[in-house]
Amino acid sequence: MRQNLIKYLLFVIACFATLLGLLGVILPLLPATPFFILALFGFSKSSPRFQQWLLNLPGIGDDLKHWQAHKKINKQRKPAIYLSIVVSFLISILLIGQTTLQLMLVVLMLILLFCMKKLPES
Repeated sequence: MRQNLIKYLLFVIACFATLLGLLGVILPLLPATPFFILALFGFSKSSPRFQQWLLNLPGIGDDLKHWQAHKKINKQRKPAIYLSIVVSFLISILLIGQTTLQLMLVVLMLILLFCMKKLPES
């Protein structure tokens, strides 16, 4: 009974993470990849069918397969990731008129860039 509850909870979390990941593809400030990685983990423990569906998604599936196999980010993809982070944050910073929020976004962008730099590459 407890194991079924854990599987159900992981499935719900994975569904929610997938939804947030899909929103992250559209919205500039919401990162998609961490949510897809969380969804991949949840589906791997609760639903192999949904795990395969996620791994076959166009645009993100190949990156998830690479992450699943190596737990590393593709070295050739890192510059594009850096660029997308900087561009999306700069657009948001320019659209927000409050200096305090702009500074918070700059700090958040720098933290995200630092974390990306620390991830292992392949």
